[in-house]
Parts: sequence; C-alpha cells; structure tokens
Amino acid sequence: MNQPTNRFSIKQVTLAVMASLAITQPIFMQSAMAQQSDEEEAIEEVVATGTRLKGTATAVLEERKNQAFVADILGSEQISRTGDSDAASALRRVTGLTLVDGKFIYVRGLGERYSSTQLNGAAVPSPDPTRNVIPLDLFPADIIESLSVQKSFSPSMPASFGGGNVNIRLKTIPTQFIFNVSGSLGYNTENSGDALAYNGGDKDWQGRDDGTRAVPSSIGSRWQNKQFLDSLEQDVALSLLRDVNRDYDPFLKSIGPDMGFSFSLGNSFDIDDKWRYGFLLTSSYDNKTNVSQEYELQQADRVQDSINLVRFFDDISVTETSVKWSNMLNLGIDYNRNHRVDYSLILLNDTRDEISEKFGNTENLSQAEGLRIRDVEVEYEERKMFTNQLRGMHTFPQFNFAGVDWKYSLGRSVRNAPGNFESRFVISDENNDGFFDASNEIALNNSTTAARYSFQTLHDRLENAGYNVSLPYSIGNWEMEFKFGADFLSKTRTAENRRFDINTRAFTGSELLVGDSFFSIFSDQVLADETNFSGAGPAIIRDTTIAGDDYAAGQKVDAYYIEGDLFFKNKWRFSGGVRFEDFRQVVAPFDPRTNQFDLPDEADRSQLAFQEDDFYPALAMTYIKDESMQFRASIGQTVVRPDLREVSSSTFIDPLTEFPIAGTPGINTTSIINYDLRWEWYREAGNNLSVGLFYKDMDAPIESVQSPAQDGPPLIRIANAETGELYGVEVEFLQGLDFIGKGVWDNIFVSGNLTLSDSEILLDRQSIVEQTGVSAAVTNLKRRLTGHSQYVMNLQGGFDSDNGEHSLSVVYNVFGERILIPGIDGFDDSYEQPFHSLDTVYKFYPNFNTTMTFKIQNIFGESKKLEFENVLLRSETKGRKLSLSVKYNF
Repeated sequence: MNQPTNRFSIKQVTLAVMASLAITQPIFMQSAMAQQSDEEEAIEEVVATGTRLKGTATAVLEERKNQAFVADILGSEQISRTGDSDAASALRRVTGLTLVDGKFIYVRGLGERYSSTQLNGAAVPSPDPTRNVIPLDLFPADIIESLSVQKSFSPSMPASFGGGNVNIRLKTIPTQFIFNVSGSLGYNTENSGDALAYNGGDKDWQGRDDGTRAVPSSIGSRWQNKQFLDSLEQDVALSLLRDVNRDYDPFLKSIGPDMGFSFSLGNSFDIDDKWRYGFLLTSSYDNKTNVSQEYELQQADRVQDSINLVRFFDDISVTETSVKWSNMLNLGIDYNRNHRVDYSLILLNDTRDEISEKFGNTENLSQAEGLRIRDVEVEYEERKMFTNQLRGMHTFPQFNFAGVDWKYSLGRSVRNAPGNFESRFVISDENNDGFFDASNEIALNNSTTAARYSFQTLHDRLENAGYNVSLPYSIGNWEMEFKFGADFLSKTRTAENRRFDINTRAFTGSELLVGDSFFSIFSDQVLADETNFSGAGPAIIRDTTIAGDDYAAGQKVDAYYIEGDLFFKNKWRFSGGVRFEDFRQVVAPFDPRTNQFDLPDEADRSQLAFQEDDFYPALAMTYIKDESMQFRASIGQTVVRPDLREVSSSTFIDPLTEFPIAGTPGINTTSIINYDLRWEWYREAGNNLSVGLFYKDMDAPIESVQSPAQDGPPLIRIANAETGELYGVEVEFLQGLDFIGKGVWDNIFVSGNLTLSDSEILLDRQSIVEQTGVSAAVTNLKRRLTGHSQYVMNLQGGFDSDNGEHSLSVVYNVFGERILIPGIDGFDDSYEQPFHSLDTVYKFYPNFNTTMTFKIQNIFGESKKLEFENVLLRSETKGRKLSLSVKYNF
C-alpha cells in the first residue's frame, strides 16, 4: 500500500477556520487562491481530532476577521448550541448587547431606537405600534443562517445608526438534499398548579381570533360610518351591548406543556455543470404559556424622608399564552457559480394572549377606607409579517471579477388587537374582620368607566430596493476594491384605535352590581329587562375614542453611497467612503369623528412633516501585523431619527413599563460621531482574544421624561437632551482548555465577553417644557442614558465527548442596572435590576440522523425587578424553564 504524500494531524476547528477563510476572502484574492489548489490536492489524508463544539463557535470567526468595519457574527450552529429559540434571545450572547422585554436589543447601552434591523440586507416593516424597530422575537432560530451585528458605521448601511446594525441572514438553498422534522415539549415551574384562564376562541391554538373578541358588526358599521357611540338612547345602547362579548371572567385551570414542531425540506440540482437550482422550505409552530406573579406601583408620595405608596397592585396573577408560527420558502438559481438569483417568501406570526387579575389600592379606594380594588384585564394581539425578497449576485471574471448585487423587497406587517378588555371591581370589608373576600364582599365599580373595550389595528407597508457595484483593481503593492450603490425605501403606516366604556351609573340600583362575575352582572337576562336601567339617565355605553387615536404616516429615504477598500502589501487596510441620504417623513394624527388633522389651534400643519438631507462619512483603518493579529480604528458620522409615533401628538401605552407615552411633534434628530478602536488576536486552533474601545459623541439625544400625573400612571414624554456621550471597553475571548492537559481537557472550551461602559446626558428643564408644552420636573438633569447598563457579561463553557455523541453547554448572562423610567418631583430614576441568567443545554446524538436536546433556562429562578431609592416599582416572576426536543434527519 502506497503511503500518502503528506500526512497532517489537523484539529476539526482548524479545518472550520480554513474553510471559512476560503469563503470570505475578497474577490481580488480568488485568483491567488486558485494557484494554491494544486498544493491543497496533495493532502490525501487528514486525521481530524477535537471538538464539534469549538468548531461551531469559531466557524464564523474569519468572517468577522475579514470585515472592514467592526462587526460580530453569530452562526446557526452557535445559536443552536446555546438553545436560543429566536433572534432576540440569541443576540444577547453578542458582546455589549442586552435584551429588553424579550424583543428589543440594546447595543452598547443604547436603546432600541439607536439600532437598525435588516433581513437579508433589506429593510422590513414593524408590526409594533409603539416602536419603529422590529421586535426580534418574531424571527425563530430555525430559519436563521447567521446574525451579523455591525457596530461601526460603513456607508453601505443605513445612516440611521447609533449602536449597531443587525442583519438577520436567513437560510438559503442547500448544497444537498435535506429533510428533517423536530418536536419539542416544555415546562415552566411557574405553571405548576392551576392558573388563570378565560373563554377565548376556538382558533386560539392557531394564533388567530375566530371573531369571539372582535367588535360586533352593529358597532363596527357605526364607527365606519362615523356614527360614534355618543349620547345613545338607552334601548339602543342595550341592544349594542348585547352584541358584545361579555364573557371575559377569569377562572382557574391546569396548564398543559409547551409544544412545538418544525420541519425543513430542500434540495439542489445541477444541469450540465453550469446551472444549479434549488429550493428550501421551512415551517415551525410554537405554543407556550407563562404564568407569573407580579407587583406594580403606580404612584408614591414623599413625606419628608419617608415614601408613602398611594396607588399600587400588590397581588397580580398573570397567564400569558404565545402562539408563534413561521413559514419560509427560498428558491434559487445559479449559473456557472458567477450569477445567482434568490427569491424568499417569509410569513411570520406572533400572537400574545394575556389575562391578569390585579388586587390593590388607589387614592380613594384604599385599605384605610376599608376598600380594595380588583382589576381584570385581557390583552390579545396578533402580529404578522409578510415579506417577499428578490436578490441577485453577479460576478464577471472577464472584467477582473467585477460584481453587481441588487435587491428588491416588498413587505407588510399587521397588528390586530381585536378586543382588549378591562374591568374594575371594589371589595369592601363589610364584616370588619380584616379580610377582603373577593367572592362575597365584592361588586362592580359604580362609575362611568367600570369596564373598557378597545379595538386596535395597524398596517405597515415597506418597499426597499437597491444595488451595489464593486470594481476590484490592482496596481503595484495595492489591492483595491471600489463600491458604489443606492438604496431606496418607501414606508407607509395606518393605525386605528376605537374604544368604549361601560357606564354602570346607568343601573337603577347598586344591588345589580353585586358579584365578582362581569358576565353575570351583564347577562342576557339582565340586559333584556329595561327596568334595570334608567331611561332618562346616562347610556350604558359611552364612546371614549379620542382625537389622535387614528394616524397615518409615510417615510421615504433615497440614499447613494461610494466606498473604497484598499490593501497595501497585505499589511495596511484603508476602508471608507460617504453616504448621502434624503430623508422625508410625515405623521398625521386624525380625529376619528371628523377625519380631520388633530392639531391644537395654534399649531401649524407644517410640523407634521419633516425633511433632512446630509452626507454621512466613515473611515476605517486596519493594521495587519501578521496572520494572527490586527489593529483596527474607525470613525463615522450617523444620525438617529425619532420613531413614527414619537412625532405624533397622540398617546400610546408602552408595553415595557405600561406607562402612557405622548409623542412630541417637532422633536429633533440626534447627531452622533462614532469612534472605535480594536485589537484582535487570532491564535492556534481557533482560540482568540479581542479588546475594543468605543466612544460616541451625541448632539440632542432623544430621551424620555416624565410629566406629573393627575390620575393613574405618570405620562412619559419624548424630548431632546442637550448633549450626550457614551464610552466603554469590550473584551471577548475563546479558549480551549487543552493547555491544562490531555484527555478530557481537549474537549472543553470556554468563551465569553465583557463590556464596561458609562454614559452621560445633560437635560435643560426649560427646553423640555418649551418642546413638550407640559411641566417637566426632572429630578436628575445629568444622568445616564435611558436603558444603559454599565456592564454586560456573557460566559459560555462547553464539552464534547470523544465519540461525538454528547455535548454540553452552560451559558451565563448578566447586565448591570439600567434606567427605564426617569425620575421627577424629587424621586430618583427607576432602574431595572440585574438579571442573572444561567442556562444549560445538553445534546445527545444517538446516530447520524437523530439529535436530542434537553435544556434548562433561568436555573437561578431570577425575577425581573424595577426599583427606585430601594423601593420596588415593578416585579415579575419568570420561573425555571425545562424543554426536551428531538430532531430527525431523513
């Protein structure tokens, strides 16, 4: 037997890095790689040892290494390894990123407005009415190929950039036939025992309402014809109320396990060694229930050195069910590996169904008066996103490997909240035994707003097109690539909100309100007996739709850029260019009753429109000391613009704090100059270490401030601070433990990252009053940015068995306290407290076709907490989550 010409012992991780390096080299280096092919063919045998685990953690490392601007990359295998179920939860593993409300990413301590999100390099619409950014929990991990977070600005990306740009890159057509299915079961420790529930619709398991919650046609047609529910005759009001769903009473029932399944089917085909075409179809479904106990403080008063709690709910039970499903179809065709066209169709759905029962006090209904309140709330919303994308990538070897890329994306998103409901009951300690009996000493509140129904819809449509031309060129010691391109975006949004209240003062006697069941108090029998209601008194239904509940918005961005990437002797790299953006936006709030603009008498309609155009330059330099070490520096000028609702005068509820937020017409954009320095050391077998410094100089940062409340939670207003700055250091590493010894240590690695940073903004009370038109008794005129954490840490350790059948990962994440609600009236800012997240994921590969995954999340059983001055403002239990999934490849 002839011996091979060469024999190497190469770890699998090294092979992964080598493969990645081959894929990510610039175009002008491809010819040099081709010259090395003969030498590569001489390797007839490779003995691979090492771990699958570490290979997945480093396979995307070379892409980051070859980026001209600072970026972090997460591959699909890394996401699978940590057991994250969607893009949002996966991104919190990236250096300097924190996750807020399970949906929104804060990059380097900057709020979600300071980050932009793209899908396959294209903009997509947002189904969230409170924010202009996309809730990243919409994107399940099953369809993600990789996540790229670029932290320094380059001219080819949108100039609306503060903390970073997140590009979600979806899976595309496979190189060979794939067909796999998976199923999962999960359990949350908070779900043990019985939990709150209510009678929903028959199609709730599908994530869509069957009409149970929807506004009845008798009321919907009146609203459509501008006949609002004002000053109704009592018989008409009773007739309309009989058509409304009144069965929202909570009851207890056992909670079943969380369930999910997914499948993928794809293949590619070759024709005459030149043409290749293929497809990939993926589909997933996930149904989860979370039960939690919460606490909510709405108002406190300071009396000298003590703080008195005025309005609060100290006993809150919540059951939230989420139904998510996704479908993705990719079609692709490739000619001679130089010309490729891909089409993607993505359909995503996320339905949230929540019922809560809250016991507490108000100023007038308090335990000191022998009274307690019981609120029942139902919140149901369906969020859907539909996107069509067409992309082309063309390389022309005959023109020195010049390239042309283009894209076209058309998408829309819908948010439908067909029937949210809330009601208030009053519990009185009638027998003075100190016990408030919520079953026998209770009655529906006798007020004009004993209950409220609300119906909301939002539609976004976004069209995005663009192209990029790259021209490689070589001369002497210089290898260069020049790019120019354009990006065109057009976005429209329409939103409607309708509501009406139940006025129990229409009853002839308060004894009719006794009981804890809204459905019984407003039964068909009660409503059919008109003697129960005062004919001359107020109507049982009162329309509370207000001006500003409807709004329309439009946005257009025309952008052009030019960029260069220059290598000198493979030691120095200079990248940079400039982007020009022409930005136009209009936000028009309407009075639903008149369909006219909702503007104060003294306001000018011109404040509804906004236009700006400017140049946004960027420059990056990299010194490549050798193959293992490089130094980076970059500077770029960017802008952050207010969200669509933030420039509208209408009010909306922030789902994160549950506080009302009012926009501010005429708010200014934020100008930012971004500085980055980074040292990167890529060592043997994929081990690496990097240290980065960053600084951001901000002019007129967009911030939130409180306005003193009259009743209920405080009103949050959007305003500009005077100046702001953010600075910090990032450290990231990956290290195998084989240096400790042989054997089991060869199969273990640790990785992690740490971000230490600080920020400061300066506010001016008078400027805020002039901008918002309301009093702003801001406590701290100098403070950190809202949402900024002074530290963020991620640690991961993992193990793979020698036979490759077992792997284990332990993942830890924590962020420092961050301001969520700025303080007023002498009260300090309210901080979300650190959340120590410890998860573990075990994978078993019994054969080549099967993967079994068991994971435990939130091992510490941490709860979410918000505090000010050591006083609890909010708390929510999260529970420990356990899940088991099985995946089979056919």
